[in-house]
Amino acid sequence: MATSSYHNKNIIATVFLILLTPLEVSRLRRLSMLLGIGLLTGLTLLPGSVYPVRNFIISNEVYASTQEASTRSSVCGDGVKESGEQCDGSDLAGASCTSQGYTGGTLSCSASCTFNTSACTSGGGGGGGGGGGVTIAPETGITISGYAYPGLEVTLLKDAQVALVTTAGMDGRFNASLIGLSAGSYIFSVYSEGRFGTRSALFSFPVIVTSGATARVSGIFIPPTLRVDKSQVKKGDDITFFGTTTPGSLVNITVNSFNNIILQTNANDDGVYLQAYNTSELDKEEHTVQTRAVLNGQLTSNSKVVTFVVGDSNITQPTPHDFTKADLNDDGRVNIVDFSIAAYWYKRLSPPASVDLNTDGKVDIVDFSIMAYNWTG
Repeated sequence: MATSSYHNKNIIATVFLILLTPLEVSRLRRLSMLLGIGLLTGLTLLPGSVYPVRNFIISNEVYASTQEASTRSSVCGDGVKESGEQCDGSDLAGASCTSQGYTGGTLSCSASCTFNTSACTSGGGGGGGGGGGVTIAPETGITISGYAYPGLEVTLLKDAQVALVTTAGMDGRFNASLIGLSAGSYIFSVYSEGRFGTRSALFSFPVIVTSGATARVSGIFIPPTLRVDKSQVKKGDDITFFGTTTPGSLVNITVNSFNNIILQTNANDDGVYLQAYNTSELDKEEHTVQTRAVLNGQLTSNSKVVTFVVGDSNITQPTPHDFTKADLNDDGRVNIVDFSIAAYWYKRLSPPASVDLNTDGKVDIVDFSIMAYNWTG
């Protein structure tokens, strides 16, 4: 079963809203903004728009966080040579056959915005006959590139649905193309899974795809993952912050307290960073921490927020649970289909154990927040 349009998603959500109180409607509107689902009760989320999303924090645990960041975008086929292109149409940026190492001829630009040297000459002689040519129709799509985690998968979502999966090189760089799109406005998001079973925050950006052109989005820098070794730390003992980012990055760790504390460390060749911190200067209360990475003058958006408590004893942080817990129809994804299944059981008696994600005997906003945290699209 698959849902192919926003229209169908809105129908599902509208039927579900009949059962909700005004407060629950407000909460689910915020949840729907994260999932890319429009609710037809006073607010419709349209594809092609970007909305800010705040963290859903329930029982002192952050279940969902979306980060937005800017990218550098160039369009192949608009007749203007831009970053990432050798040329575009008649704009060769002053290049010629001779500048490409030939003795003469006519340099042109291919449909993929790279130099076409087929009409360049290398000297020497003789005549020749006439010739024809082949016109290659330009492709409609998007090319993305940037930094992620070395040797790990990078997932691209198109309007909250998985569009492609690629793998970053051991230097963290990745490059992938999605061709055959229809012209229109899309919201794309990129994420990666770190080495400790923790997924990155979403890196989201809107793109208007033009027919016959390839939009090139470069400068993507996926935020680091972040974990702590203790959910509660005894005041005066160390707590360790660790995660995955691009190799060689400088990682800024911000502990949000009465006075924010900023720590710095470097990622190793595997993209792993680790920083111990003594908690003697922190009050006995709940604290939050986030990270950002810097590489070659480029800065990521914030990581997901992680919470920990300074108290009277140490409690080890449990290993993150597998996202498949929220995969209600066992198709290897957590998406609108699973949301619809959970919506059916909302506040109904005796829901199946597989749908009651926090095992409290009911399906409510907490279960939807857990699903949002595990969302794959």
